[in-house]
Amino acid sequence: MTAPALTELAAGQEVVTFRLQEMDFCIGIGFVREIRGWTPVTVLPRAQGFVTGVINLRGMVVAVVDLAARLGLGATIPGPRHVVIITAAGGRVTGLLADTVSDILTLDSGMVKPLPDQVANGAREFMSGIATLQDGRMLRMLDLTHVLPVAAGGPG
Repeated sequence: MTAPALTELAAGQEVVTFRLQEMDFCIGIGFVREIRGWTPVTVLPRAQGFVTGVINLRGMVVAVVDLAARLGLGATIPGPRHVVIITAAGGRVTGLLADTVSDILTLDSGMVKPLPDQVANGAREFMSGIATLQDGRMLRMLDLTHVLPVAAGGPG
């Protein structure tokens, strides 16, 4: 199931890179609608632990996901330096809480590598591959179809 996402990013597609707890991640730019500074959210009781709350985005109520918490890296205490990446995937608009947005890059096919076989299934669930950059950094390529919360009423 991760092969299509890997293929999509292998053909010179642009990605938005961002940081979570000193780690570099990326998602395809086609999923990104806008990048906003942190604003307080409206907390919802009994929401999934990684959903910080909701924001009003020009009349639309949008869930904000603490991406670090969702990936098992611990909860984020958001502040003015944090950003919310507004994404659209699978017919849903969702905000992703991140530390900072770093750059927009074009990935060449030679930069995109599959995850090693030894990587745990938990990591494979959320990542479609690794992008190796000329400066030595490696970007963890997120698969938003698995990162984003399931629809209301579904498992999660």
